[in-house]
Amino acid sequence: MSVMAQLVSRKEAIAGKWLARVIDTYPPETARFLRGQQDPFANPVGQATRHSLNTLVDMLLAELDEAAARTALDPVIRVRAIQAFTPAQAVGFVFDLKPILRESLGPAAQNSEESALLEDRIDRLALIAFDVYMQCREKIYELKANEMKNTTYKAFARAGLIKDPDQGAGQ
Repeated sequence: MSVMAQLVSRKEAIAGKWLARVIDTYPPETARFLRGQQDPFANPVGQATRHSLNTLVDMLLAELDEAAARTALDPVIRVRAIQAFTPAQAVGFVFDLKPILRESLGPAAQNSEESALLEDRIDRLALIAFDVYMQCREKIYELKANEMKNTTYKAFARAGLIKDPDQGAGQ
């Protein structure tokens, strides 16, 4: 049986182990909630993470479509980008898939061409995750800068230090 066939037959278990590792990256109380709450409306982060990881496992075992991978990673990375994760912590969960796959294969299959191909796909997935993370962080900084600019402008206007351009047009 080929490496891919072995992994495809175990993909639910692989995705479940990966989800458990991702959940373990959160603080204990959050991890307990994510693990325990199955209602998708009460736990949208857990639901989105579960769905994304299942999609990514399917992709890695078939063919890695970078645009589809970006779409699947986005909800997971978006949440992690606004939380207190370092960049490495935010995207490092992608690499957690490597030991899970190695564990699922026998020692002989770990050094096969298919195994090396999977590890390359995981590396590409990690780079895509980092790109998504950086785009999210850039958006956050842009929103914060705009909010600061608006707050400052309003404070100066209330203090009479700025003249509104619309007020000068009618006078």
